[in-house]
Amino acid sequence: MADQETSTALPLSTEAKKRRAPKAPELPIVERRNWLIHQHYIRKDYDTCKAIVKEQLQETNGMCEYAIYVQALILRLEGKIQQSLELFQSCAILNPSSADNLKQVARSLFLLGKHKAAIEFYHEAARLNETDWEISHNLGMCCFFIKDFKNAEEHLGTALQINKHEKTFMVLGKVHLLAGDTDKAIEVYKRAVEYFPENTELLSTLGLLFLQLGKYQKAFEHLGNALTFDPNNYKAILAAGSMMQTHGDFDVAMNKYRVAACVVPESPPLWNNIGMCFFGKKKYVAAISCLKRAHYLSPFDWKVLYNLGLVHLTMQQYASAFHFLSAAINLNPRMGELFMLLAVALTNLEDVENATRSYEQAVTLDESNPLVNLNFAIFLYNHGDKIAALNQYQEMESKVNLLRDSSSNFEFDAELIDMAQKMGTALHVAESLVWTKPGKDSKSKPNSAAATKTPGAPLGTNQALGQAMSSAASYNKNIQLPTGVSKDTSPLEPEPDVEKAPSPPSDPPGSPQPAEYDKPRSSKTKTKVEE
Repeated sequence: MADQETSTALPLSTEAKKRRAPKAPELPIVERRNWLIHQHYIRKDYDTCKAIVKEQLQETNGMCEYAIYVQALILRLEGKIQQSLELFQSCAILNPSSADNLKQVARSLFLLGKHKAAIEFYHEAARLNETDWEISHNLGMCCFFIKDFKNAEEHLGTALQINKHEKTFMVLGKVHLLAGDTDKAIEVYKRAVEYFPENTELLSTLGLLFLQLGKYQKAFEHLGNALTFDPNNYKAILAAGSMMQTHGDFDVAMNKYRVAACVVPESPPLWNNIGMCFFGKKKYVAAISCLKRAHYLSPFDWKVLYNLGLVHLTMQQYASAFHFLSAAINLNPRMGELFMLLAVALTNLEDVENATRSYEQAVTLDESNPLVNLNFAIFLYNHGDKIAALNQYQEMESKVNLLRDSSSNFEFDAELIDMAQKMGTALHVAESLVWTKPGKDSKSKPNSAAATKTPGAPLGTNQALGQAMSSAASYNKNIQLPTGVSKDTSPLEPEPDVEKAPSPPSDPPGSPQPAEYDKPRSSKTKTKVEE
C-alpha cells in the first residue's frame, strides 16, 4: 500500500513543477534601462543619469530614443542649446511620428532665437497633436517675439480654448499692450483673475494698468488683493507706494518702500521713487543720493536721468542739470519736456542760441503740454521777441482748450495760471485769457522766468518742482497733466519698468506713469515686461 501511495505522489510533484509561472521575458536591450534613466533624471542626479545613458547608447549603438532624449534635456539644462538641438533632431529621425520630439526641436530653436524656424516645427507638431496646449502657447510666443501680434493673438486664443493657463493669459495681455490696445489687455487680465484669483502677478499687473489709466479705486483694489496673498510682492508695493506718492503722502509711501527694499534692495525703480519722495519733501541732497544709486543700478534709464536733471535744476546746479538732461535726451530723443528742461538749464548758463534751439525742438515734439509753450513765450519775451512770444502764448491757450475739452474736471495749477495771466498782461492779451480765476498770487514776475531763482517761466519755481514725482509702477506713454499742472515743473516722468508689469506701451510691462507734472507719479518696474 505504501508503495502505491509513493508512486501516485511522484507524478503530482512533476506536474507542480510544470505549472510554475514562466520567467518574465527580458525587455529588448534598447529599452532595458529606460526606467533607471528616468528615476535618476527626475531626482536631478544628472551625473549618474549621463553615465547610464552613455552605457545604454553604447549597448544599442545609439538607437535608444529615450536615452538620447534625456541626454538632450540635460544638455539644455547645462546651457548647451546647440548640442541639445542636434540630439533632439536625432530623436525626431528615430521616431518621426512623435510630437514631443518635434516640440523639443522647436523649443531649442526658440532658445537659440530662431523663431521662424521654430514656428515651422511647432506647426508640424500641431499636425500630429492638435489638442496640445503647449504647442499653441509656444507658437504664440514665437509670433510675439517676431512682432506678429495678429497671429500671436490667434495662437494664444487657441491655447486658452484648450487649457486655461495663467502663462497664456499673461502673454496675451502683453500682446495687446504692445499692439496699443489697453482695453483688450485689461479684459484679458480680468478673465485671468476670474480663473486664477490668487495669482499675485496677474493681480498686480491689472492694478498697474488701472493705475496707468487713472482709475485709482480699481487699482487700489487689485493691488490690495495682491498684497493680501503676498505681502512681499514688490511690484504691488511699488505701485501702492506710487499712488500714495501721487497724492503727496510721502511718509506713508516711504514706509511701503522700506518693505520693498528688503525684498529687492537693488531695484532701480525703487530707489528712483525713494529719491523723488525726498525731492517732494525738499530734501534735495538725499534725493540726489538715492537717484544716483538708481542711476548706478540702471545707467541707461532715461527716467532716472530726467529726475536727476530736475533736482539739479531745483538746486540751481545748472551745469550738472545740463549733463544729466543731455544724457536723458540721447536715450529718449522724442520727449518734448526733456528739451524744455534742457532749455531752462541753457538759459541759466547764458547760452541763448542753444536754449532757443532746445525750445524749438520741445515745441515741435510736444503736442499737449502748455508748459512748453508758456516757458518758450516767457523766454522769447525776456529776449525782446514779443511777436514770437505772442504766437507761443496763443499756442499754449489752444492746448489748454483741448485739455479742458477732453476733461471737464481738469484743473490747472494756481501758480501756472498766475504766471500765464501776468504773461498775457505783458503781451496785452489779458482780455482773451482762457484761464479761470487764479488761485494764489505768485511773487514771481513775468520776466523772472529763466533768470530768477523762482524761475518764473522755466520749469521753475521750487514750489512747483517740489510737487514733481517719480516713476513707478506702470508706464504711460501718453503724457497727461495731472490735476494741477505746475508751471515750472517738468513733464510727468514714466516709471521704470516693474518687470513684469505690463511693459511700457512702446517696450513692454512693464515701465510706468509719468512723474512730474505737478503731482508726483510713481514708478514702475517693467517693468516691464519680460518673458
